[in-house]
Amino acid sequence: MGVSASGKSTLGRLLADRRGVPFTEGDDLHPPANIARMTAGHPLDDAERAPWLHAVAAVVHRAARARQGAVLSCSALKREYRDELRAAGPVWFLHLTLDRATAAARIAHRPGHFMPLALLDSQYAALEPLRPDEPGLTLDATAGTDACLHRALAALARVEHRPAG
Repeated sequence: MGVSASGKSTLGRLLADRRGVPFTEGDDLHPPANIARMTAGHPLDDAERAPWLHAVAAVVHRAARARQGAVLSCSALKREYRDELRAAGPVWFLHLTLDRATAAARIAHRPGHFMPLALLDSQYAALEPLRPDEPGLTLDATAGTDACLHRALAALARVEHRPAG
């Protein structure tokens, strides 16, 4: 989870590969109308975001029902969005953080993506960082992909080996 250009897709694909589980790109679950709206520089409101969030939650639900792990990249900026995902099945969040200037520079060097720089401020305005009661880890995305991957894998290993209770 995190704002645009935080590295969610890159790290997500690597995590899925390392763990031998499917990867789903959350951006691919947006309805065409949402992509057109964002491409035009208009942020989505919660009602417009709802079909996308339901599609993301359906991926979580299918993975939980199949009892298989999965990695899903999505912004999940608000606590209420993450609550909906957790209601669909067990979820552990990896929040990739970075400063606005770094995110803006990354967006500027990412041709072909529908998320324009004009929407970055709206993402930071909506962002609600993980709270202590939410399962997951927050990482500085500027630490580099390898460092983030190593820390995420180590954290997941600790979570998976924790006794139930």
